[in-house]
Amino acid sequence: MRSRCRCSCYQVKMADLLGSILNSMEKPPTVGDQESRRKAREQAARLKKMEEEEKRKKAAFRKKMEKEVSEFIQDSTQQKQKYNPMGKIERSILHDVAEVAGLTSFSFGEDEESRYVMLFKKEFAPSDEELEAYRKGEEWDPQLAEQRRRLKEQAALEEEASRQSNKSEACPNSNYRDKYSHLIGTSAAKDAARTLEANQAYGCVPVANKRDTRSIEEAMNAIRAKKRQKLEDDTGAHSSTF
Repeated sequence: MRSRCRCSCYQVKMADLLGSILNSMEKPPTVGDQESRRKAREQAARLKKMEEEEKRKKAAFRKKMEKEVSEFIQDSTQQKQKYNPMGKIERSILHDVAEVAGLTSFSFGEDEESRYVMLFKKEFAPSDEELEAYRKGEEWDPQLAEQRRRLKEQAALEEEASRQSNKSEACPNSNYRDKYSHLIGTSAAKDAARTLEANQAYGCVPVANKRDTRSIEEAMNAIRAKKRQKLEDDTGAHSSTF
């Protein structure tokens, strides 16, 4: 009786163990699961193929650019080289190739579709004016740029000369004694020059002269009269001594 009970219990335990093992195993996939897995595998395969194709294209483009850059370096007649508009990845590859080759490269263009790359040899690096022209979408003309540079220099010289001229007119340095000596004599001219000496507090004209409303002719006549009066006084004094 006891042996039968033991046998029954053993069979129950084995059944439970087998049941748990079967439950832990994956169930056979349904038709829907199989289709989903198939699509996932196909998509992964396509992505891998696209990545490999993109990698192959990049390698081919780099090889092409390396060949063109090498030919550009060896051509002594060329100072710069302009490429047609290209995508961001292609521009990045070209910049990298140019840097490895020891060239200077720049990208120009207002939008992504029109951006292009220009290469320059080190000994012919572009000036700021040339780069500014390319950024504005203009063609670089060295002769026109030189003409503009000369015009700017000429304008600067003329402006400086005009400034110096205005400064000289504001405070004249001319010798009034020499200027008026042929009209009123050396002594009278000296007096006229003294009346026009610069006053540091009020510019080039003495304060007294600012209140003098007489004309130049009237001032000259007054100086002549003063001189004649002085000569007459000196003559009269000299006669009285005799």
